[in-house]
Amino acid sequence: MNIHEYQGKAVLKEFGAPVSKGLPAFTVEEAEAAARQLPGPLYVVKSQIHAGGRGKGTFKELPAGSKGGVRLARSIDEVKAHAAEMLGNTLVTIQTGPAGKQVNRLYIEDGSDIEKEFYLSMLVDRETSRIAFVVSTEGGMNIEDVAHDTPEKIVTFSVDPVTGAMPLHGRKVAKVLGLGGDLAKQAEKLVGQLYTAFTATDMEMLEINPLIITKDGQLKCLDAKISFDSNALYRHPNIVALRDITEEDAKEIEASKYDLAYIALDGTIGCMVNGAGLAMATLDIIKLYGAEPANFLDVGGGASEEKVTAAFKIITADPQVKGILVNIFGGIMKCDVIARGVIGAVKAVGLKVPLVVRLEGTNVEEGKAIIRDSGLNVIPADDLDDAAQKIVKAVKG
Repeated sequence: MNIHEYQGKAVLKEFGAPVSKGLPAFTVEEAEAAARQLPGPLYVVKSQIHAGGRGKGTFKELPAGSKGGVRLARSIDEVKAHAAEMLGNTLVTIQTGPAGKQVNRLYIEDGSDIEKEFYLSMLVDRETSRIAFVVSTEGGMNIEDVAHDTPEKIVTFSVDPVTGAMPLHGRKVAKVLGLGGDLAKQAEKLVGQLYTAFTATDMEMLEINPLIITKDGQLKCLDAKISFDSNALYRHPNIVALRDITEEDAKEIEASKYDLAYIALDGTIGCMVNGAGLAMATLDIIKLYGAEPANFLDVGGGASEEKVTAAFKIITADPQVKGILVNIFGGIMKCDVIARGVIGAVKAVGLKVPLVVRLEGTNVEEGKAIIRDSGLNVIPADDLDDAAQKIVKAVKG
């Protein structure tokens, strides 16, 4: 689960991390009121969407060359003018894709005098099963560009979960960033604060870009991009309360109600599969035969008929879907349950696109019989390779 920058900074502040003063705003009037509560005279007006690259983004509704989604303001009148341009308009960044995202809230922050900018992030390293720090002197830039052009400027190290963050980790960050004296002590303290925040709230990723040194010699988190482990949210109702469903795909929200693992993609072939590994293989083989999947959807090992029906409805609700591939290997999941779910969903919502079904495993003959006797125009498949070829051929006509 992702949250907005201002929410992320509030979380970090709870753990003592240094952040600038700021307030959220949902209207121009609230933006003005927020600015009046800040010291000034420099303010920063920040669009709040779940995507990076806001500063270099463009608004669809504004003339070409207009300022991006993060702007400096040197008066309260400028804050109001920026807020009026941003709110309700669609911001397009490198991460939103061409569709962009509508800006429904802003963050009005006190301006900072920046001496230097750095990059610091934390994530779960799946290879080592540890939390890793990623540090670079190249802050304020897309880290992807740094990794491509000057990878030697990125340093990564992990933390042993037995010891947690130690002073040596803080000293390592300070050394990478070239900090000494009091700044090194601040870095050591910050590393401990961030590690505590990360583990205490079950974060999945924390990115601070940039981490800055102010002209008066203070380290400060000037940005905060945070995502949390969805599997651990039951332990954090205060974090769940931060969820902004307007930033999420409506189909993904619906899927979460049925505990379905669903991610919307950009292709035309809808997929319903049981098991994450099989789902990934299904997506890969669709691409192998020259088409693109419209979603990742794992109904799980013990899905009910109701769950399968809900999954099928979610797939068919996507206007991009030109064909559907159901690929089930019945272990815990029974093929007859999948078959009844598919039949029920088709009867409820209709079937306007080609449907290929591949069933194998527990109760496979019963499942095939249910589909065969249903009278539906379903294309049967013998195996995954056969299924992929048939759905791609059907979609391409």
